[in-house]
Amino acid sequence: MHEILRVNVSLEDVMEVKGARRSASMVLFSGTAEGPYFHGKVLPHGIDTQMRTEGGPMTLSARYILEGTDDLGKSCRIFIENNGTENPGRAVCTRPVIVTDSPSLAWMEHAALRGTVEGTAGGVVIHILADKD
Repeated sequence: MHEILRVNVSLEDVMEVKGARRSASMVLFSGTAEGPYFHGKVLPHGIDTQMRTEGGPMTLSARYILEGTDDLGKSCRIFIENNGTENPGRAVCTRPVIVTDSPSLAWMEHAALRGTVEGTAGGVVIHILADKD
């Protein structure tokens, strides 16, 4: 597998509710995206919903749209739904789903994708990996 897309996320706001045994957070974010097939930015209102149950792993579900240019230099958009779970070592592994209006990137809609999340100052970097035919 190789990296097809890297999303550099800047955290904007966090809203949180802490219950007796569970907490929920909604993380608003912006950012940029780059890779061998696409360059662009995160459109406004990207959101990551995180849930944590006492003693259990954190789960996340992020949804956002990227706008930029594909590998042919044509304008396009990519919708990403990225669901994941925190592993025992606190690493987060995800299963991204992509929808795009770029004919050149349509293969991403059917590719077996996986993602990793890397913490940075003020945000995270999401690495999306795939085997490209």
